[in-house]
Amino acid sequence: MHKENYYQPEIECASREQITKWQTEGLIRTVRHAYENSAYYRKKMDDHGVKPEDIKSLADITKLPFICKDDLREAYPYGLLCMPLHDCVRIQSTSGTTGRRVIAFYTQHDIDIWDETCARAIVAAGGTQDDVVQVCYGYGLFTGGPGLNGGSHKLGSLTLPMSSGSTDRQIQFMQDLGSTILCCTPSYAAYIGETIVERGLQDTIKLKAGIFGAEAWSEEMRRDIEKNLRIKAYDIYGLTELEGPGVSYECSDQHGMHICEDQFIPEIIDPVTGEVLPDGEKGELVFTSLNKQAFPMVRYRTRDICVLSHEKCPCGRTHVRMSKPMGRSDDMLIIKGVNVFPSQVETVLIEHGYSPNYQLVVDRVNNSDTLDINVEMNPDMFSDNLGEITAREKELVNALKGFLGIYTRVHLVEPKSIPRSEGKAVRLIDKRKI
Repeated sequence: MHKENYYQPEIECASREQITKWQTEGLIRTVRHAYENSAYYRKKMDDHGVKPEDIKSLADITKLPFICKDDLREAYPYGLLCMPLHDCVRIQSTSGTTGRRVIAFYTQHDIDIWDETCARAIVAAGGTQDDVVQVCYGYGLFTGGPGLNGGSHKLGSLTLPMSSGSTDRQIQFMQDLGSTILCCTPSYAAYIGETIVERGLQDTIKLKAGIFGAEAWSEEMRRDIEKNLRIKAYDIYGLTELEGPGVSYECSDQHGMHICEDQFIPEIIDPVTGEVLPDGEKGELVFTSLNKQAFPMVRYRTRDICVLSHEKCPCGRTHVRMSKPMGRSDDMLIIKGVNVFPSQVETVLIEHGYSPNYQLVVDRVNNSDTLDINVEMNPDMFSDNLGEITAREKELVNALKGFLGIYTRVHLVEPKSIPRSEGKAVRLIDKRKI
């Protein structure tokens, strides 16, 4: 164990007994706070036949109803707010691309907690106050930029609040100021790395680590980023509904992300029945916040599919680890009755030597679903030999059929012909009218 790798060792390495005590006290406090200060929560619990006084232990959490994104949209904007507006100092918001936006409110106390959890993530990635942290997540309403910015400030690192985009400027600052830690979406990190390699600038970059999240990415994509940027790449997880990035983060062992259990209770449930599943079983991740004042979450269904593990971690942290999300129950594509996640497609592509630049186009023809996958060739495999390209496409079709269990149509396209993303990658075009 290396003490210097913890931001709050007394919390991050606390005993299970202590964590249970924090969670029990936080659960009882949060349920009462939500019930007494939000008419929406109060009605939700009353309709479910549960009162705050019924919650006396962690086991009682199953008595509580779930909250989902539809509840947040129905209660928009103030229905779940549990503090007077004059005590709130900030909002953040989801993009609203799948429906009405979700607005999260923060008191200064909430922001202080958020900054601390992000500081833990930066330290776990090897960060210290001597580092230069370049934050290329978007700022504004998106939580990515403000979250890592706050964590870096809290730690005392020099923070570069770059926001996303303007890749030439990103690389220039990286070179001029000697950035050592990069924070952004993995797709943007891949793009920056690709650009740096193309320009032969790898020897001018001092990065040692990257903290990437806000979208799905595979282990193969991690290796690709690490090779191009010559760094160790760390995963970070969070949701606007909970606070933003920093709900969980990877340590140097990189076998799952440690959930900040002093701030959140995680559960894994069967996404269909809602039944709580035991450690090691795959299901939907549910969170209850323990100390949030303005916008507490009680049994919030994230729709992320993953696995929890309480196995001892070599890093010394005692907080439970969650796997990298294997997909989202609401982002999951159902094609010809088969569940398909974009990350599965990405895994196959990278295993066969392709870049993670691809696009899925789903359509319905004659009442049957179709899946076309546009895949960018790497420069070293690009050819004008039609027979060679056709053979490569067939190879991928067979590999995808073996992995996904459905037939797809693969179209290999020229290098850099699929639009690059400077924020979250746009992987899917669904043309079905359903």
